[in-house]
Amino acid sequence: MSMDSNGLPPRNQGDQKSPSKMKQDSPQKKKRQSPFRKLMKLIMVLVILGVVAGGGYLYMIYNNVIKTGTDLPVAAENSAKVKPLTMLILGTDYREETNSYLTDVVMVASMNPATDSATLVSLPRDTLIQLNGYSQRKLNAYYPRFKVAEKESGITAEEEMRVMLSKYLDLDIDYVTVLNFQAFSDAVDALGGVDVNASQNMCYRDTADGTNINIKEGPQHLSGDEALDYVRYRKSNCDPKTPASDDFSRNQRQSEVLQSMMDQMKSLGGIVKIGKVVGAVSDNITTTVESDQVKNFISAYWDMSKDNVNFVPVTGTWNSPYVYINQNELTKAKEALAQELAGEHVFVDSTSSE
Repeated sequence: MSMDSNGLPPRNQGDQKSPSKMKQDSPQKKKRQSPFRKLMKLIMVLVILGVVAGGGYLYMIYNNVIKTGTDLPVAAENSAKVKPLTMLILGTDYREETNSYLTDVVMVASMNPATDSATLVSLPRDTLIQLNGYSQRKLNAYYPRFKVAEKESGITAEEEMRVMLSKYLDLDIDYVTVLNFQAFSDAVDALGGVDVNASQNMCYRDTADGTNINIKEGPQHLSGDEALDYVRYRKSNCDPKTPASDDFSRNQRQSEVLQSMMDQMKSLGGIVKIGKVVGAVSDNITTTVESDQVKNFISAYWDMSKDNVNFVPVTGTWNSPYVYINQNELTKAKEALAQELAGEHVFVDSTSSE
């Protein structure tokens, strides 16, 4: 055993306490944290959680988008985040039991990321199309005819509709998106339903395809199937009958439902609802938009206010079996679409007549 200088064995090191150690062992008063600092810490934790959760949901959304769009590349200068773009939106009555592709909804949208705004023009489904190079018929009859001719012509029905409506509206349409009834219903359900204010009672039953429309007048919250009934309603076969509805009223209801869907999207958890909507419609949608471009659209417009959306329904005169478009309204609609692309978001009063 070694000895120290005084001849005694060294002390056990565990028994020695340094001044610093002694300080640590002595009781200390805890520093009290101010309520403000506690609050700031809580806020930071919530922010971090929000960013992580939001990022996770965006990742989930983007994975769903991959299944929705095409796999073609998108040049940076053509990204929806920097370039104004146009889209033709068609809503078809396709269901397995009917196998029909009549387009009950025909809309054309111009979108501008610089103004974070859009103009949406809706055309009556029974519009008589008189256009060089095309046989005269109702607007909603062209898409199913183009579908039949696809194999022989080698041109998709979506591309045929894009070219035709581009000529009709004097506008170069970039993309086409086609949704069927199920996609519309599923999208509304994914958002938790929509709020509308029905101007009248609506009643129609068809045992052939299971249609059972029964909507009462007044404010109400509709599920996906009920919202579909609301925008589809044309006439009554019930007892007692309810008033019929023309193309113009249907277009107004379509705009009402779209605005309500935007309200639902902007409510708490909107980013979560986007993921649900994309996932819900992916199996019932056909689009020419590239997958990466769909992501660009989401990034550019997901938080757009409905106040920045200009709904321009075009009307006309009903003379069975056609709607003869009001040319003054059509001209205003064309101008509104073009102005949106140019960065001029101008609201249009489409109630005037020739």
